[in-house]
Amino acid sequence: MIGALLSVIYLLLDLYAWIIIIAVVMTWLVNFDVINLHNQFARSIYYTLYALTEPVFRQIRRVVPAIGNLDLSPLIAYFLIVFLKIWISRTLSGQPLF
Repeated sequence: MIGALLSVIYLLLDLYAWIIIIAVVMTWLVNFDVINLHNQFARSIYYTLYALTEPVFRQIRRVVPAIGNLDLSPLIAYFLIVFLKIWISRTLSGQPLF
């Protein structure tokens, strides 16, 4: 039972990692004027990704502020997800974490 629950959590973490990557790339494309937010479809995707990622990024920004114009919160969130995925996979296989 616990193994199944951890497997579902692992898959959700993997999905959220991809959402973070897509949100970062989309932000870059908007900032470099490759994607125009006057397009309703692009705007809806952008704001959906923003709504999915901003609550997590906001909590990280409270602890780690931006360095100049460089926001490290997506990178830190991604590394936390990778750490949690490693912990889950080691727990499921019965291996110690370190």
